[in-house]
Amino acid sequence: MWPVWLCLLLVTPSLAAPTRSPCREVRNKLLLVSFDGFRWDYDRDVDTPNLDSMAKDGVKAAYVTPPFVTMTSPSHFTILTGRYVENHGVIHNVWFNVTTQEKKQYYMTQFVNDYWDNGSLPIWITAQRQGLKAGSLHFPGTAATYQRETVKVKEVEPRFYDYSNETVWRENIDRVIGDWFAKQDLDFVSVYFGEPDATGHKFGPDSPERRDVVRMVDRTVGYIRATVEKHGLAARLNIIITADHGMATVHHGSGANAITLSNFPDFSFRDIKFQMLDYGPTAMLLPKEGLLEKVYLALKGAHPNLHVYKRKDMPARLHYGAHPRILPIMLYADPGYVINGVIQYNKGEHGFDNHFMDMKAFFRAVGPDFHRNLMVGPFENVNIYPLMCHLLGITPETNDGSLDATRHMLLSPDAGKETDLE
Repeated sequence: MWPVWLCLLLVTPSLAAPTRSPCREVRNKLLLVSFDGFRWDYDRDVDTPNLDSMAKDGVKAAYVTPPFVTMTSPSHFTILTGRYVENHGVIHNVWFNVTTQEKKQYYMTQFVNDYWDNGSLPIWITAQRQGLKAGSLHFPGTAATYQRETVKVKEVEPRFYDYSNETVWRENIDRVIGDWFAKQDLDFVSVYFGEPDATGHKFGPDSPERRDVVRMVDRTVGYIRATVEKHGLAARLNIIITADHGMATVHHGSGANAITLSNFPDFSFRDIKFQMLDYGPTAMLLPKEGLLEKVYLALKGAHPNLHVYKRKDMPARLHYGAHPRILPIMLYADPGYVINGVIQYNKGEHGFDNHFMDMKAFFRAVGPDFHRNLMVGPFENVNIYPLMCHLLGITPETNDGSLDATRHMLLSPDAGKETDLE
């Protein structure tokens, strides 16, 4: 760290431009990596030497709890903003318009600016406004514009992207570490990989295919750390690797294992103006005018594994009832069940109650500001945002997290901070 007396000599009142002083240059860089759907216990039935090595050299959490609803875009935006879903407004993977009946699936939703730009700023924008250089590769939310500003260095995930190509994974890592960090001198980069989520959906979390892709993730973690060493960045780059949610095996078929709304005798889709069904274990309904109570009573108690709430009555612990985008009736199923308008075919799903252990995600951190060989207890992923802001030495936006949940991971409680000379 630069001594305070030297900082005072180097910074004069004439330096009013938003460029960084030499004191700010010495802060460490930060790489955030998300492996979508990597459940907290996926390293228990597979040999993961690189993840094990990262834990030995840094910090491993028992697990992190994602926000409800436990979906990709909502959870990733919580990591980026430190806000619960009802506060940041990215309430689903799918954008929808109840008037036009239009829905945009996950990929096209990435380009709907006003869905993402809803009052909460992701850490990229905050970092840039405070003089840092930020980048993002494929991370959910990268494509959007926030208060007329975008992340300056970015690559948006291509459409119909092959999540399972390990060669492309390594090319992306080379770009981020060798170019963005080493050559362009970025301070913060977020990187997203779509596995093991895709494999968990298709084959189930207990499948040999899922175990194979966990081995690929582990090799990739090793490649990340080796590439960091190759470019001489290990002493000044902190790395956080986590996931947005876990994955659970789901039941299909008929009878007790199926929650198919059209089978309920007192429920009729003729009473529904707009629906969000067939997206795993959660669903939202907009009844036609004057029919909310009728629809609610038709569903309440209709299936022993179905939870039915009016939006205003959603459990406070879920932080998923206050936002106006959430439809008036919210449904979610018990672990192992999905809610069908017609039918779903995935063998694995997420979106369940975030208290369910299979929804918990993994967490590793390593670098100059972290303790070595430290196992810590669980925490909510809403707390990753204040940790990242602290490491980068930036002032966070309003958020729902707390640095107190992660401060014990750091070698110094002042890691990432700079002397306030203003």
